[in-house]
Amino acid sequence: MIAAEFQKNLDYVSAYRASRQRFADEVLHNHDLFPELVRLCFETSDKNHPKACWILEFVCYQKLEWMKEYLDFFCSQIKNIKEESAIRPVAKICQLLIKSHYKKGEIQLSEKHLEEITETGFDWLINDTKVASKAYSIRTLYLLGKHYDWIHPELKTIITKDFPNHSASYKAVAKEVLKKIK
Repeated sequence: MIAAEFQKNLDYVSAYRASRQRFADEVLHNHDLFPELVRLCFETSDKNHPKACWILEFVCYQKLEWMKEYLDFFCSQIKNIKEESAIRPVAKICQLLIKSHYKKGEIQLSEKHLEEITETGFDWLINDTKVASKAYSIRTLYLLGKHYDWIHPELKTIITKDFPNHSASYKAVAKEVLKKIK
């Protein structure tokens, strides 16, 4: 499948897990599609860019190392994602990258990458994004806070302030992280 055909086929991706996985499998079986997928994720004027983000998340679960050569682009562009259905998978990819950087060491993020992920994570946390994106951001920022001592106090302040105004799922993640911070 060529890139143009792949881009056109995004019209047929649905939110169903099987649909997202089917397209992720196409990318996993044809690595040549990966650069186009990453590009499409940040083509915010394209109506299918959130679908590309959904697929990228699934690909990253299995082949996170493919992101290595796209880290500069990915980290510099995440702040431009504004559509809610694209933020959630990108926030999850950020969490996967940070976990890999600190725990497994497979992905080595530069100081600039870490700053861009931190800044965007706080933006998603304090702005009006959905709970899943906030939850991924909280967990990502918690991990970053183990290495940057200013993050945990900021994170604690934001979580504590916002706690009463959020859903049960936000509160569950907030309690989990607050226990770890103390």
